[in-house]
Amino acid sequence: MKTDQFYMNKAVEQASKANSIDEVPIGAVLVDQQGVIIAQGYNQVEKKQTQVAHAEMLVLQKAAKKMQTWRLLNTTLYVTVQPCMMCLGALYLSRVARVVYGAQSLKFGISIDKAITSGIYKNLSMSLEYMEYKKAKEVLQIFFQKKRRMEHVQKGRVSKN
Repeated sequence: MKTDQFYMNKAVEQASKANSIDEVPIGAVLVDQQGVIIAQGYNQVEKKQTQVAHAEMLVLQKAAKKMQTWRLLNTTLYVTVQPCMMCLGALYLSRVARVVYGAQSLKFGISIDKAITSGIYKNLSMSLEYMEYKKAKEVLQIFFQKKRRMEHVQKGRVSKN
């Protein structure tokens, strides 16, 4: 059986694809119980001009189409960055059993709490695990450093770093 690190590397490869088209570099990979990759994807919010084109959402769509069901039971999603509220909700409702993320998102990331595990969905369960993964964090840091440098250049303030 392949390890969490193996699948997180695959998610980082997807994030690199997003980076290559100037999207926020977030990648995701959905795996079944046997360790078979069902679907992969990366952020395409700018390309598709829709906020629902997050890596996780695109993977859910691909997986549902491939498996011919939206109930993605006994699957694990590996994503390079902590999911936002929209994505975590969709993963939860899709019955994904486990979500593993490689970098924290202090600005947009969300965790499972009473709000998502109560009400009519109280019988669903999903584990959300932080797997500190240096490569996932580095891809994001490099992307945003490059963006900040470009902003400085456009404003005529070139830094020596």
